[in-house]
Amino acid sequence: MSPGDEPGYGDTSHGEDRGYGGSGQTRTRLPERTGDVYGGARRGRGSSSRSLVTVVGVVVLLIAAIAFANRGGDESSSGNGDGDKARTSPTAASGDRPVDTRTSGIPSGYAHNARGAQSAAANYAVALGSTDMFSKARRDQILSTIITPSRVTEFQATLDKAYTPQFNKNVGLNEDGSAPKGYTFVSRTSPIGAKITESSSDTATVEVWCGGLLGLAGQNSTNPVTSSWFTITMQLEWSGDDWKIVSHSQKDGPAPVPGDDRAAGADEIAKAVEEYGGFTYAR
Repeated sequence: MSPGDEPGYGDTSHGEDRGYGGSGQTRTRLPERTGDVYGGARRGRGSSSRSLVTVVGVVVLLIAAIAFANRGGDESSSGNGDGDKARTSPTAASGDRPVDTRTSGIPSGYAHNARGAQSAAANYAVALGSTDMFSKARRDQILSTIITPSRVTEFQATLDKAYTPQFNKNVGLNEDGSAPKGYTFVSRTSPIGAKITESSSDTATVEVWCGGLLGLAGQNSTNPVTSSWFTITMQLEWSGDDWKIVSHSQKDGPAPVPGDDRAAGADEIAKAVEEYGGFTYAR
């Protein structure tokens, strides 16, 4: 889930790789820093940082084990009367106001149409990718809010088997999921866009393309914050006057070519995470 092979942080270049379509070349410059980033961590394919991303990615994928047998719906039906507009301009903003209510801190009260389903899926992706998922009490709140009632118990049981005290220790956290003193744990998902792939009047399958940040920011961290790109697929149903998740899966990409950006230090990343809040997403 992290970028491809890269030399250590001490290197200043990555050579040249073939660009899109085999034409042109892209040169990737690694951070120009004196000394080691986050206490000597490296970002190679076998690094502990990549292992952290992989392990957490496996946890997210465990949700998909709770399969939704009947995906339901007529692929040609939008169930909302604005299917033609969505097909002709799939990425255009609707201009509708975002939801103005919250349940357990998560936006709620979505419109009973395709745009409402996309907005719900985007906000649910943010919740499922947050640091709150590492706290048992908060995780149960999130699942009770966004999962369809008939599946909440199954989701909670599945994730309880994954988010164990030992798992938290393996990714560098305290057993209760909190960050060690002097470190900032970063787990944040930012939707880039969403689309409906199947729908009926009361069901929708939504794909959400996301960028993510994951890792521990701190001077001696061996798991520095890294970025990743992935696509989440959610099967939703209309339940209790809102959209709820029935099943959830995730796959890598599509990932853009890495830019020529300098990697931030631990203090800069921690400060940014603390100062920049997340968004409420609406289609």
